[in-house]
Amino acid sequence: MEAKVQNIRIGTRGSKLALWQANYTKAALAEIGVEAELVIIKTQGDKIQHLGFDKLEGKGFFTKEIEDSLLRGDIDMAVHSMKDLPTQAPDGLAITAVSYRADPSDWLVINKQNADLNQIFNLKENPIVGTSSARRKAQFKHFRPDVTLKDIRGNVPTRLQKLKDGNFDAILLAAAGLSRLEMDLSDFVIYKMNPKEFVPAPAQGVLAWQTNRADRPTRQLLKQLHHPEVSATTNIERKVLKLAEGGCHMPLGVYCTQDVNAHFHVWAAKAETWDGPVKQIRMSSSTSAGLAEKVHQALNEVG
Repeated sequence: MEAKVQNIRIGTRGSKLALWQANYTKAALAEIGVEAELVIIKTQGDKIQHLGFDKLEGKGFFTKEIEDSLLRGDIDMAVHSMKDLPTQAPDGLAITAVSYRADPSDWLVINKQNADLNQIFNLKENPIVGTSSARRKAQFKHFRPDVTLKDIRGNVPTRLQKLKDGNFDAILLAAAGLSRLEMDLSDFVIYKMNPKEFVPAPAQGVLAWQTNRADRPTRQLLKQLHHPEVSATTNIERKVLKLAEGGCHMPLGVYCTQDVNAHFHVWAAKAETWDGPVKQIRMSSSTSAGLAEKVHQALNEVG
């Protein structure tokens, strides 16, 4: 008989959003009768705030230190924004469960004086837009070639303050983070991007719960929190990312849904560089088998 898990140590970053995610996980565990405590870990992405993501070394700059703690046994599980998690897990670790999916779209947060309802995305001509994501840069430039793009770092409240201070005309943020933090957006105009047109990062809006492969008691517990219907679509999104051999700094968006007949529909957008041309595709299939490979092939075909 396996030992009962009494208390789970959850590894997390210390940002407001990461702590929301960790506390959500703690509350979900409490509902199934398991106590948990948070262990805050600083990552490379937290320590280096002056560089854009594309300048940081390697992949997993918001996850590596947490994964190292998990491998050492300093924590029992980790909670990540799934979009930040590299597709290749370190030996010995596994994504054991995934959460519900919040709104996967990106939102354009606009200073009110810079809004223009006659322009695409309701943003004035020749705008200065803040984002450090190569994917967001490439797609925004695709729709609005007149944009000037500037890197922006920091957590969600810090970025909103930089926008308020007039450093940018607008900034791009994930809807999930803004909603989960219940940010006051009354000072801004919000343009909600359609995820089938402005394609989000693979698995955007989903939390991934990671454990040691050998830790069967914790893995069994987390299976009670798992959302298999979310896993079915995010597996396809992340497989396209893996086939592209890219990290979260690659200019690649993939969004997959499943309809009432269990058919899969995929929207994808890819550029070779943040300022390069964007190729967009849509593909549907009655099965997930081979779908990611077909999407990957279509994105790489010339023309």
